[in-house]
Amino acid sequence: MKRAILFFATILLTTLMIGCCDCRKRAKLEKPLVGTEWQLVQIMGREFVATGDSFTLLLHDNGNATGQGDCNRFTATYVVTPTRALTFADLGSTRRYCENFEAENRYFDMLDSVTHYEMDAESMLLLSNGVLVAIMRPKLLQE
Repeated sequence: MKRAILFFATILLTTLMIGCCDCRKRAKLEKPLVGTEWQLVQIMGREFVATGDSFTLLLHDNGNATGQGDCNRFTATYVVTPTRALTFADLGSTRRYCENFEAENRYFDMLDSVTHYEMDAESMLLLSNGVLVAIMRPKLLQE
């Protein structure tokens, strides 16, 4: 009986250790929310290919956010909490003519709708009331 308990305890401990190894690997891949330049790779369930400096987001440690749509730069303020709530406010942008203005407007509207975020390895998932609205990755990974 003691051997059976020891055997199952060993299997359980081994399983937990293997699981933790995966957690440590994922944690190493995570980029910090603040200070990382993020670039859009999916919006509203559709893959998105951003080029160059377009469709980016950078959260500064002073509560300001900056970035680029397709051809217009934007600024906003943001609030983030330890429970991963994230909201943007006062989003304003330049008003250059942009052939891809529909995609840019969708991007800006999506940012306005964000209520929280999750991290998944190297990706930042932006959510609006529990619904995934965008996936962003560090810009350097896109190049």
